[in-house]
This record gives sequence, C-alpha cells and structure tokens, in this order.
Amino acid sequence: MHATRVDRRRTPITPSQTARQNGPATPDEPLRVSTGGTWIFGYGSLIWRTGFPYAESRPARINGWSRRFWQGSTDHRGVPGAPGRVVTLIESANVECRGRAYRLERRIEEEVLAQLDHREKGGYERVRLPLYFDDGSAVEGLMYHATPANPNYLGDAPLEEIAGQVLTSHGPSGPNLEYLLRLHDALRELDAHDPHVEALTDAVLRMQSEP
Repeated sequence: MHATRVDRRRTPITPSQTARQNGPATPDEPLRVSTGGTWIFGYGSLIWRTGFPYAESRPARINGWSRRFWQGSTDHRGVPGAPGRVVTLIESANVECRGRAYRLERRIEEEVLAQLDHREKGGYERVRLPLYFDDGSAVEGLMYHATPANPNYLGDAPLEEIAGQVLTSHGPSGPNLEYLLRLHDALRELDAHDPHVEALTDAVLRMQSEP
C-alpha cells in the first residue's frame, strides 16, 4: 500500500524519496516521478465529474485499497444533521481499486490543487502513493482519502441502512442517489468490478421498486 500523507502545502517529490517510501512498482518497471505535472487519482466523483483542466487522463489502479461508502457528506450530497454517504478507501490486503488518473498541467498545478483541496474539504486529506497503469508502468501520484479520524466519517453499517441513507439524502451537489448511480456507471465503463458499489446499487434499486 505504501501511502504517505502529505501536507496541503505541497512539498517537492524527489526520486530518492519515492524509492524509499514505495519501492519499485514491478521488478522491471521502476516507479517514476512525473516531471510533466502531478498525477491525481480519482476513485469517486472525480471519475465522472472531474471539474478541472488536465493534460492527460488514463485508467489506473492502486493496490491494497477498497472503496467504501463510509464517508459522510454534509457539503455535497447531504447537509449538516442529515449527511449523505460518499466513498473513501479502506486498506485491504490483496485487492486493487480501479479509477482514473489525471496529470495536471504544471503552469496551473497549484491552482488546481487548491481547488481540489476546497472540493474535498469535508474530511479528506492528500495521500501520496503509487499509481499503476494498464501498460505496466507506474508513477507517483496523489489521492484524497478520508480516514476514521475526520468528523464526518460514518463508517460501516448494514447494507440496507446505507442504501436507505443514499436513497433519501440530498445536498448542494444534488441527490446522493445520483452520486451512487453515476459512480456505478463510470466504473462499468472502466471495466472495474467493485462488489461493494454493485451490491449497494442493487440494494438501492430494490428499495426504489418496492411499493
């Protein structure tokens, strides 16, 4: 997993730091540090609602993480006192999480990162970790991760309870249901099998069809 939390005041990443923190990506493909702009890994709404300019986009994966609807949202898909549920990641051995990676343009990188910091202000922190591409290459990147220590974290609950919350929650960015369904569709387009997202989608659609 080899994730490293970073301060919002971005510090330079050097090849020697990368080697110490993450090791090689594969025996014949060393982890490289991008010189053309920072890579951002999206595993939730960033897949289908990017909202910032970028120089390049590629399907990617991270190893040792599972997507879960365990983060509360009071600023996008819910409100204070009635939070919605959005995705964060939990550490899980021998699994991978597929998503989409975006390489930022150097000239506007700080501006975009500040924009993302604001967008993800409801409990997410920047984490530095290896991103793996389908061609076997790997690069140092950043993702936003909500840990159990943040005040909006909701954690695990029975699937039907999570489904009911997603079905009824609404916030400034729209219905929580829209977030789930668009993520589900985006993952299908990436050919990404996510048992948690699929099971939750099935549960919500089943609830909708009930009289």
